[in-house]
Amino acid sequence: MLDKKEALSLYQKLVLVRLAEETIREEYFKDEMKTPVHLGIGAEAISVGVCHCLPSGTKTFGTYRNHALYLAVTGDTDGFFAELYGRLSGPGKGKAGSMHLCAPEHGLMATSAVVGTTIPLAVGAALANAYRKTSDVVTVFFGDGAVEEGAFWESLNFASLKRLPVLFVCEDNGLAIHAHARERRGFRSIPDAVRAFECHLGAGDGSDIVDVVQSTRAMLGQMSQEPKPGFLHFTYFRFLEHVGPREDFDAGYREKPSPQELERLDPVRRLERELLRRGVAPSALETIRAEASAKVRRGAEEAQKAPFAPPAELTTDVWT
Repeated sequence: MLDKKEALSLYQKLVLVRLAEETIREEYFKDEMKTPVHLGIGAEAISVGVCHCLPSGTKTFGTYRNHALYLAVTGDTDGFFAELYGRLSGPGKGKAGSMHLCAPEHGLMATSAVVGTTIPLAVGAALANAYRKTSDVVTVFFGDGAVEEGAFWESLNFASLKRLPVLFVCEDNGLAIHAHARERRGFRSIPDAVRAFECHLGAGDGSDIVDVVQSTRAMLGQMSQEPKPGFLHFTYFRFLEHVGPREDFDAGYREKPSPQELERLDPVRRLERELLRRGVAPSALETIRAEASAKVRRGAEEAQKAPFAPPAELTTDVWT
């Protein structure tokens, strides 16, 4: 069990991510954010919990559903919203948009719109660490759909063969856009398939940040004691549509859970209930939410005032 101070710190991070994405939902219909957005409501505990356990500056790679990852690593709502609004003050100068957020100065090396493409990059970074004779762990986040890409298996095989310090983090919502796992896979489960490789294997409830933190710490301990890759499999529930700010339970491919089940699957509400059970005053949680809300609103408002990139920026940072 986490102590109360640490749990409150995690709650602050979860709330910041949740309120940032709720603000996107409110603002997106104004059509001032021109980037597609893949919101991660329901998945926040995975990025926040894993990154909480990593040393500062750990090289990290992610997917297009990356808002929680970016905010967990940087805490930077100003740059976050500037990028979503396409402004020069964004980390990608407004050219990266939602799907390519990165912050190399904080260790977040790349996220990508193309499924599975950052997995071999992470293995390459770990190979570089091995050549430098460091034991620094490289972490890569990916969805369950990426497990059906050849690059995933090639990367896992190479990392296992070379015993590279890569932490593979699978965020499994059971869906590849609208396709359920049973419609896509010829194997029983991801952990069963991965078990054949020379890597440490762990799993947890991605809706429970306490479980995420404990599973991650246990995995990092195993990787330290016996150097080889680690694979963490976390399940979670995607609250919204694959891309966009709406719910999509009327689309016919899945049913909406009951209100009680949605409460159980919500990582923010789940930690909130635990903190209240442990004696944290409701007013303390309200203060955290108010502070996070002010930070998010300030970031969104300042982004809308910031300048767009000049036309000359179109040809900068382009490699040929």
